Parts: sequence; structure tokens; C-alpha cells
Amino acid sequence: MRLIKFLLLGFIALSLSGCVPNMFWDSGKDITEIIVMKEQRRLYLMHKKTVLKSFRIDLGFAPRGHKAVEGDGKTPEGRYVVNRYNPDSKFHLSLGISYPNNKDRARARALGKSPGGDIFIHGQPNKPRRLKKDWTLGCIAVTNEEVEYMFAQVKRGTPVHIYP
Repeated sequence: MRLIKFLLLGFIALSLSGCVPNMFWDSGKDITEIIVMKEQRRLYLMHKKTVLKSFRIDLGFAPRGHKAVEGDGKTPEGRYVVNRYNPDSKFHLSLGISYPNNKDRARARALGKSPGGDIFIHGQPNKPRRLKKDWTLGCIAVTNEEVEYMFAQVKRGTPVHIYP
């Protein structure tokens, strides 16, 4: 009788293990960079040259072109790094990127403007609302489940390459 109970419990545990979302299975490989392809609306978590995960994204409300000044609604393009984590975000969780860099500041200064800042990869708004495509102010938005995975797996200093 004990053997039957043991086998039954083992079978149930094995069956339920297939119910865990793939999102939470760690590949065991470090994320060595994040690549954002704005035109494709995709974010790729990379280990060297291998794609570990790919997420659909929303961008700033005026996504074409490189962010030039604060309030332009554009998502920056260029090379940055993850430089901070915000567990108290208005958008579930968020990972900060190092925008503006020196080149961004110089470009905005030449226009007599502020380059802005506070560019994040974040989840959905904490206060539910109806969202259209490309609804952020310049950030990169993913689902809450995806940002939770990134918050746990992406290390500070991870390069972020944002392409048109």
C-alpha cells in the first residue's frame, strides 16, 4: 500500500511539473546583453550570441528616431547598461538604463534642451488602464511576468543595445 501511495504521489508531482510556465525555467546561462530592436518591437535576452528569451515590447509614444530631448516620446537608440533596479515602480518593477550618456547630453545641450532621463525597462502600470500600442514616455515596456524574470536574472552592468 505504501508503495502505491509513493508511486501515485510521484506521478502527480511529475505531472504537475509540466504546468510551470516556461518563463520561470532558468537556462543556467548568464544574460550577457540585452538587445532591443525598435522596428521589430522585440527585446532579446542574450548569452553571448545565443538568444535565451525574446519578448514583445511597447515603446515611447513617438518611437521613430533617437531620443533627443526630454518629453519627445522617443525611446533612445545606442549603447547603455542596466544601472539600477526599482522595486517601487509605478509599472510593477523596472530596470533602469544609463540614458543619457555623454553623447546624448551633448546633443541635447547643442539644442539648448534637457536630454531627459529615467528610461527604464518596465512592466505594466500598477493602476490598470486601457493602453494603446507604444504608450510609454520613452521607456521599454514588457509584461509583468517578463519584467519579474528580468528583475531576477539581469545583473547590474549588463549591456543594453537599442537599435532602430
